[in-house]
Amino acid sequence: MSDAAATHGTPLEIRPLTPVVGAEIVGIDLATVDEDGFAAIRTAFDHHAGLLFRGQDLAPEQLVAFSRRFGELDHAPVMENGRTAVPGLPEVYLVSNIKGSDGKEIGSLGAGEAVWHTDMSYLPAPPDISMLHAIEVPPAGGDTWLCGMNAAYNALPDALKRRIAGLRIKHDGTYNSGGYVRQGVTPTDDPRESPGTYHPVVIAHPNTGQPLLYLGRRRMAHIEGLDLEASEALLDEFWSYATREENAYRHRWRVGDVLMWDNRATMHRRDPFDASARRLMRRTQVKGATQPAAFTG
Repeated sequence: MSDAAATHGTPLEIRPLTPVVGAEIVGIDLATVDEDGFAAIRTAFDHHAGLLFRGQDLAPEQLVAFSRRFGELDHAPVMENGRTAVPGLPEVYLVSNIKGSDGKEIGSLGAGEAVWHTDMSYLPAPPDISMLHAIEVPPAGGDTWLCGMNAAYNALPDALKRRIAGLRIKHDGTYNSGGYVRQGVTPTDDPRESPGTYHPVVIAHPNTGQPLLYLGRRRMAHIEGLDLEASEALLDEFWSYATREENAYRHRWRVGDVLMWDNRATMHRRDPFDASARRLMRRTQVKGATQPAAFTG
């Protein structure tokens, strides 16, 4: 089944990727989309939490221009090689294992697995949206998964929903999604002592009001007010519901794909791939407009 969103130009075709998360938008060029087309994209994004656009031939400047229509953009963080990604375009970050002439990778996150996470949720106001544009892709592996966190919340038993209502989780800032220690951080084995921010376990989507599990990442998480043993047990319990395959979409990349996701309404991860194969993605992210707010419905 697909939906159509009428614009002044060719109607957009919206094809759900799964029943609970993600949709492909067909028949649009993100470099030239008009206001009616963008309004349809915005509505579809709130409904599906992740959007796929195939065959997009975007210069980095055009990716930035489209991304900026959703809000103010974050500057890319400093990568493991100590550099920012694209000179003159501080909003563009490179996700890549390709090595430059100096022998260092030109981007971040290498070729390994990236575990389930929400981008930069250790901040008080994490980014709202992340976006990847595929420039080079390996012949196999490197798939990106999205998990719908409204579906994850709905899968919880009622007793567990009642148990976690009002609780907060510390979202740890020690490690990035590739498992690397963030620059300037000293690791600790005690999640109560690690850097990070406490956010509600269940948040309300600011545009739709839907309840969403908001988990960040499993490593070094801690539930406020519980001792370590009780915190770990409860974290294990609701994480067991959070990333079930029936709540997830697996994206197999093609050159030209743009995949964007709502950091409040999804988690994501990446499969590993052959380190000898080249992979290059340009990434942007939209700043968080507000802090995650607890669901009270």
